[in-house]
Amino acid sequence: GLLASGAAVDAVFMGDSITEGWLAKMPAFFVPGRVCRGISGQTTPQMLVRFRQDVIHLRPRIVHIMAGTNDVAGNTGPTTAEMTQDNIRSMAEIARANGVRIILASIPPASHFFWRPEVEPAAAISELNRWIRAYAHEIDAVYADYHGVMSDEHGAMKPGLSYDDVHPSAEGYAVMKP
Repeated sequence: GLLASGAAVDAVFMGDSITEGWLAKMPAFFVPGRVCRGISGQTTPQMLVRFRQDVIHLRPRIVHIMAGTNDVAGNTGPTTAEMTQDNIRSMAEIARANGVRIILASIPPASHFFWRPEVEPAAAISELNRWIRAYAHEIDAVYADYHGVMSDEHGAMKPGLSYDDVHPSAEGYAVMKP
């Protein structure tokens, strides 16, 4: 696909505020051909609804899907792990049906959500990441293990990699970049 600028689309980064923040904190990462489609607060059902418009219509070579933090937080209501898995699976199936290579990203670590303090997300995030890793292997997608390089032994974000224990800082995105 081509952007309005005429640049071909190599990769679309689909996600929530963590993806959106990547563009804000590290704009140089989004060279021409890399498109950021992160929208703050979104859950996987919301991403699935816009997936065709924000990804498929751009005809990218690759889609990077990082999703699930806000599902665990319950931003759009109670969400089971199975519901999140179904939505990720559906996005991957749509991508594959349209010849788009898939990178499934782990959910970055978080031990609490400042906007939902009653939720203890570390275990749920780790469990979803185990599924995402296995599913990526099953469908021959690339698995980007951000959680593995960013979490401490308690499933929290390592000091210095986030400004609020959920959203990566510039240092956090630098760790994610490779």
